[in-house]
Amino acid sequence: MIIVVTGMVGVDKKNYLQKVCKYAADKGKETLLCNVGDMMYAEAPDISPGKILDIPMKRLSSLRRSIFKDIITKATDTPNLIVNTHATFRWRHGLFPAVDFDQMRQLNADMYINLIDGVVAMHTRLLNEHSIEHTLKDLIVWREEEIISTEMLCKGVNENTPFYCLARGAEAGTVETFYKLVFDGQSKKAYLSFPMTHVADMENVKKEIDKFRQLMKQFLICFDPGDLEESYLPHYAQQAANNGLDSFEVTALGQTIRLELNEVRQIERDINRQIYARDFMLIDQSDMIISFIPTLPDGRAAISSGVERELQHAHEAAKEVYVIWTAKQNPSVFVTQTATKVFGNPNEAVKFFKKKEYINYSN
Repeated sequence: MIIVVTGMVGVDKKNYLQKVCKYAADKGKETLLCNVGDMMYAEAPDISPGKILDIPMKRLSSLRRSIFKDIITKATDTPNLIVNTHATFRWRHGLFPAVDFDQMRQLNADMYINLIDGVVAMHTRLLNEHSIEHTLKDLIVWREEEIISTEMLCKGVNENTPFYCLARGAEAGTVETFYKLVFDGQSKKAYLSFPMTHVADMENVKKEIDKFRQLMKQFLICFDPGDLEESYLPHYAQQAANNGLDSFEVTALGQTIRLELNEVRQIERDINRQIYARDFMLIDQSDMIISFIPTLPDGRAAISSGVERELQHAHEAAKEVYVIWTAKQNPSVFVTQTATKVFGNPNEAVKFFKKKEYINYSN
């Protein structure tokens, strides 16, 4: 298997992919990781760390092609290879490609994965580890550019090659998801749907949702929108504004980070638009949607307009649609008419998926 993994600066792909390789090795799948950036610095020791994008474009292109030539050679005698690269760079030269189509065709990857993360997590890493000047607006634009560029690269090289977008989220869970996505050809791919902003201040409901997410990830290849949660940012910004503040604090990667109110307001529309587009993309790359509808403290079903729209999109995309409805009140006709099956709790769903042999026990 040859896997090309892209992702913008601040995602910290190298450390993540090292954990993927270790996990794969523990499962008996020896996997070679080629970090393109490290290989370029090793071949050009005169370039200081962090300065490689400052060299002339002609030399940068020549150096990159030399490295990819080596990677293509390694791919011929390596059973499993992960290529850690970027699809694009945005630097003083402007926006420019980080790979060449002719070499990517020679590499002939079996899969492309674009690794993404939340804007606050990326902002935190860049503050800690890089000197790259950026705004939150920059990060959210760069992330979208990398997703689109990777998909175009994949389909431009071979339109039949699978392309996936994967949020790294809590590493312990998504490293296993990455492994299953690459090496498990039997388990079903599921998009997990549940209310988020609607229940943001309900801790007990959020705990139920987390249990559902963890349970499904034990058995299926799950694309989880909760692994990239940033819809709370505009909500926090509004709270800060109501209190007469011009900034507020959030926690990311175990650190407390202060965000400026104006910066968050500048990306509010981007956040909403990207959530809308990204969640539909995650549904499209899945075999099915599993929607968990918890019960509110007053006994009503906690179904949001976003969840309803996801169910409709999955239905129209001819995906299998499963709903876990925990409230005593009956689901509306707009749920029952789009659902393949409705369950009363998550365990019922797991029992059904086992019976349908949607779960591969070998992993």
